[in-house]
Amino acid sequence: MKPQLSVIAVALAGIAAPSPAQQASANQRGYWWYQAPPKPVAEPAAPDDLVKPVIPPMAELATWTPPRIRKLIEAQRDYAATVLTVDAVTDFWRLQDFARRKARAFAGVTQVAMLQHPELNARSANPLVGEARDRMGAMKDATRLAYLRAHAGEFALVMFSRLSCGYCHVQWPIIERFREETGWQVTLMDIDRRPDLAGRFGVSVTPTTMVIRRGSAQRMVIATGIEAYPGLAQTAYQAVKLLTGDIRPQQFLTGAGEEGGFFDALANGPVSARDPRVANDDADPVGEPGR
Repeated sequence: MKPQLSVIAVALAGIAAPSPAQQASANQRGYWWYQAPPKPVAEPAAPDDLVKPVIPPMAELATWTPPRIRKLIEAQRDYAATVLTVDAVTDFWRLQDFARRKARAFAGVTQVAMLQHPELNARSANPLVGEARDRMGAMKDATRLAYLRAHAGEFALVMFSRLSCGYCHVQWPIIERFREETGWQVTLMDIDRRPDLAGRFGVSVTPTTMVIRRGSAQRMVIATGIEAYPGLAQTAYQAVKLLTGDIRPQQFLTGAGEEGGFFDALANGPVSARDPRVANDDADPVGEPGR
């Protein structure tokens, strides 16, 4: 028994007792404390390797999508700019020439498609010839004026001004011309004398011109600052059509006589997830607008 006790004594003697600092640290950490092993030190990133892009034959390149071709062109550009050899730079411009010819071909096919499908071509609704454009402008002016005159008893035009507003003196004659052309009632409101009107209608800038629907709370600002007569008449026309429900907000840029045509955003179906026709697509295969 004594030899065994001697061996145990020697083994225990080799284990050093913890120092007071170590004992205090262990007590602070608690019984379940665990220290994660240190993270390995990341090695510095190696510089980008210079790799020569592989350019396939043109027959294969013709089957690639434009994003893939663009990536190849960018890779060849970077490679050529790094090595600066004639061959590398020539390969880059060969790829550029391929992209140019592909774009030219797309433009050619587009021209054929526009001739075969004029409803997709802006020229069908917006001629470039001067005489035709003059005729189209006259037709739009007549359509706009007839519509505004037809609603003269339902709407009025109000211009908010101040005595100190120099621009108001320029805008008011334009408002009077609008009255002469359309037969609308127009009113000048001085918000210096009637400050309550500024708060009621939310006006802080003068001149501010507003379309108001009689007997209704509906109103809409159509000009802030000076607006020439053509623009004023066009915006008043669009505002009345919107307030009466003849158009939706998405059609506010649709000009007079352009409803259902190339410049009508809703002519060929819904373009918004909130359009009532979206919910009716499954139940209405014919595609009639939902109401």
